[in-house]
Amino acid sequence: MIRVTAKISIDEREIAENFVRASGPGGQNVNKLSTAVQLRFDVRHSRSLPDDVAARLERLAGSRLTREGTLVITAQRHRTQARNRQDALDRLIELIRRAAIPPVKRRPTRPTAAARERRIEGKKHRGMVKGLRRTKPLFD
Repeated sequence: MIRVTAKISIDEREIAENFVRASGPGGQNVNKLSTAVQLRFDVRHSRSLPDDVAARLERLAGSRLTREGTLVITAQRHRTQARNRQDALDRLIELIRRAAIPPVKRRPTRPTAAARERRIEGKKHRGMVKGLRRTKPLFD
């Protein structure tokens, strides 16, 4: 089990890893070895995640989420497979931690009397400025 938060742990069997060749610089190392990691995590069918966290994770994932609901994280920053595996896992954990934080409910507020007064004064001032631009002034 991989610990994400105090209440959420992910079963390691829910995570699939594929190793592919990385792109970019690296010379012979890049051409010979499959050091890049594609980590796959099925968000929609995961038993480890509560429904509300899974829904927020889907929204956070954006283009990394497939149509089937699988989150795909590709890590190829490092030269070694082990470091890329850890990087991909860390990024998955960080995404789930961000999704685990419930959004703060907005409480509607009303503008203060002073704020309403400032707004009206600003509108009056702007109207005066525009009125003074006319060929025939509005205000005499």
